[in-house]
Amino acid sequence: MNSAQMALRAVLIVAQRGGVTLSELADELQVARSTAHRILANCVSVGCVRQQHAGGRYVVGPALYEVALRMASAVALNDVITPILRDLHAELGYTTSHGVLEGRTVRFVLSLAGCDSQPLGSRMGQVRPAHSVAAGKAMLAFCSPRDLAERYPGRHLARVTERTVTDWNGFARQLDLVRTRGWANSVGESDLAVNEVSAPILTLNGDPVGSLGVAALSPRLSTRSEVLETVGLILDATSRIQWTLRNSPLPQLPLGTASDDA
Repeated sequence: MNSAQMALRAVLIVAQRGGVTLSELADELQVARSTAHRILANCVSVGCVRQQHAGGRYVVGPALYEVALRMASAVALNDVITPILRDLHAELGYTTSHGVLEGRTVRFVLSLAGCDSQPLGSRMGQVRPAHSVAAGKAMLAFCSPRDLAERYPGRHLARVTERTVTDWNGFARQLDLVRTRGWANSVGESDLAVNEVSAPILTLNGDPVGSLGVAALSPRLSTRSEVLETVGLILDATSRIQWTLRNSPLPQLPLGTASDDA
């Protein structure tokens, strides 16, 4: 087997057994312990495997859980989110949207326009710089440092409006605050006339797979009291989505067949 085949084989073995030691993997692959260690290190670096503690067993990593979640929910994700998004929209009346990260941007894949008293239209299909919208900040805050570095290798943040945070250190402090409180807001950072509040939808491992939030024309959603009144309902909605996704049965991958063919 070449190195790529051995790495895939190692991931399959970990997934099948729930965990392996360095010695067990070396015996299974019939390679030296140093080679097995190098294979596992590569698997750890991309998140497919993680080590429970120094010298401990290697178990399934967050990347595989995310793949499993996406396989289980790729078709059903919108089915889970849509009724909850509609409930949130009915309660608040603001433009209500579900967004996903695409590189350094956010794409709104589901959206309902604000009611007559809140005339901001649907954001369906719109793409915005992630650092300038609440949905983007809500998800970026829960990305790993490595993921953030890959998305922003030069730490450059484009100015979208005069309110957009373009200083990386200032942006990092914003993300720290989002992680602490669990939600993000944007006051005219993507559009001077629009204010937003959003919360991330997270996997069991804490990785962001989407966001749910609301937006309104200024001056709505610009005061602390108004934002806090809205946040509770958004967090409740994302909790319902996460509970549904995490308690849905995941598909059984044909690991045995793949293992036999490797």
